Amino acid sequence: MTPRLTTLAATGALVASSVTARAQQTAPAQPPSLVVFIAVDQMRADYLERFGAQFTGGLKRLYGGGAVMTQAFHDHAITETAPGHSVMLSGRFPRGTGIVTNTLGVPDSTAPMVGGGGPGASPRRFRGTVLMDWMTAKDDRSHGLSVSRKDRGAILPMGRAKQSVFWYATDGRFTTSTYYGSSLPEWVDQFNAKQIGRKYAGHVWNLLLPASEYREVDDVQYENLGRGNTTFPHPMPGDSAQAARLLTEFPEMDSVIAQFALAGVTAMKLGAGPQTDLLSVSFSTTDAVGHRYGPESREIHDQILRLDRTLGTFIDSLYKLRDSARIVFALTADHGVGPLPEIRAEREHKPIERPDVIPVLNQIDLDLKARGDNAGALIYEDDIILLNRRQLSRIKVNADSLLGVVARAVRAIPGIQRVDTVRTLAGKDTTTDYVARRWLHMLPADLPADLVVTMNPYAYVASVEMSTHGTPHDYDAQVPVIFYGPPFVPGKYPSRALVADIAPTLASVIGVTPTEKLDGRVRVDILKR
Repeated sequence: MTPRLTTLAATGALVASSVTARAQQTAPAQPPSLVVFIAVDQMRADYLERFGAQFTGGLKRLYGGGAVMTQAFHDHAITETAPGHSVMLSGRFPRGTGIVTNTLGVPDSTAPMVGGGGPGASPRRFRGTVLMDWMTAKDDRSHGLSVSRKDRGAILPMGRAKQSVFWYATDGRFTTSTYYGSSLPEWVDQFNAKQIGRKYAGHVWNLLLPASEYREVDDVQYENLGRGNTTFPHPMPGDSAQAARLLTEFPEMDSVIAQFALAGVTAMKLGAGPQTDLLSVSFSTTDAVGHRYGPESREIHDQILRLDRTLGTFIDSLYKLRDSARIVFALTADHGVGPLPEIRAEREHKPIERPDVIPVLNQIDLDLKARGDNAGALIYEDDIILLNRRQLSRIKVNADSLLGVVARAVRAIPGIQRVDTVRTLAGKDTTTDYVARRWLHMLPADLPADLVVTMNPYAYVASVEMSTHGTPHDYDAQVPVIFYGPPFVPGKYPSRALVADIAPTLASVIGVTPTEKLDGRVRVDILKR
C-alpha cells in the first residue's frame, strides 16, 4: 500500500516584501469599479505566441493591448491546481498559504456540497488573506463572485472570505458548499433550471477552422491515454445526464462558465456601485484537454482558439453591462504542462524516463513493518517524504539513518534528478538553484517534511499515462501574466515576473493595502504615472 501524507499544521513565517509607498501613490483618484481576474487552468505561456496569429477575441484583446509579462513564473515546486490558485490573489507562496497539494487543498467532508453532486470542499486549510479581504477592510460594500468548473479553482482565489463562490457539480448544476451557505441564491437556481449541460447531449466537437489551419498531426497514438479516439470529430454522449457530467472535457464548458459569471454580475450588481467589486473566473477546460491530448495536440490548438472566442464574447458582454473605463483585468494560469515522454522521445531523440518511486518506498515500508511498525512511519505524497519519528523511536529505528537509506535508494532510481533533505535547502544558493528555491517556497515551516524528490526534466511518474505537470521545472512553472485596462501601459515586458506579483499590483491599482507581508511586489513598471 502506498504511504500517504495525511496532515498539515499551522502557518510558518513569511519572508517577503510589502507594498511600497511609491506604489501606493499610483492608485487613481477614482479606483476601478470592477476587477476581473481570469485564470486559465494549465495554460502554457507559449500558447499565446504559437496561436496568437489566429486570435480574434479576448486573448487577442488582452495579449495585443495589455501589459504582458513575457517571463512570468510560479515559484514553487509542486505545480498543481490548488497551490497555483492559492498564490494568484494572495501574493504569497504556498509556504504561506498552506496549500501544498491538490489532495490537501480544499477537500472538506465537514462542508458538503449544497444539493450534492460532488465531495465537500472549503478553504479551511488556507492561511492568511487575499485581495478580497483587503478590499472589504477598506470598504465593506465590496463584494466578490468566484466561479470555476473546479471547486479549488473557485474557492482559493477568494481565500477564506465568505463571498459568493460556485463551481460545477457532476450533475450539471452550479453549486457551493455549506461553508458558504445552506442554500443557493435565486439567480443560481434560475440558471441551473436551464439545464444547459444536458442540452449538449449528442453534440460533436469539430474543428473551429479548416483542417489546413492546424499544423499538428491529428492522429497520435499516445493521446487520450492510448485508448483510441484521438482524432476529430469528438462526440459527446447521447444521454443527457452523461453529457452534463462530461461537458467538463469539452470547450463548451468554458462558455457555460462565462455565461454563469455574467449572470452573477447582473444579479449581484457587481461593478455597479461606488465601491470596487471582484469577479474571479477560472476556466478549466484547457486543463482537461491538455491532460487528455497533450500540449502539442491539434485538440489543444483548437481549445485555445475557442477560449479566445469565449473570452471575446465575455469581455464584450461585460463592457455592455459596465463602463469599460472602470474595469481592470488580470489573466494568468495555475501551472503549465510537459509533453508526453513518448512524444518528446520521438521528436527530440531523447530517452523515455518514467521513474517509479513507489516500489522502493514500499519495500522500505515492508522492512519497517517487519520490525513492528504498524502505524506507518514512512509517509509519501507528491514528492514529499516524511518520517514519523515517534513511531520510529518506538521500534528502535534511527530516523536520521533511515533518511539516508531512503535518500540513497530513491536517488538510484533512473529518472530521479535529486533528493534533497529539507533542512539543507536553506543553505543552497537559491539565486541559481531554482529547484531548491521553489521547494523552499513550497513548504510551510511547520510541515514536518524530511525529504523532497525531484525528477529529471520531462520525466513522468511511471503510473501516469496522460500529459501532466507538478514539477519545479520551468515548463510547468512558466505561465502567462497579463494586466489590461486603463491603469496599465500596454506592451511586452521581458523582466522576470511572478504570479505572486498579481495581487499586490491589483491592490495598488484599486488603492487598498495588503494586511500582511507578501512574496510578490507591485509592478510599478507597468502602471501609468
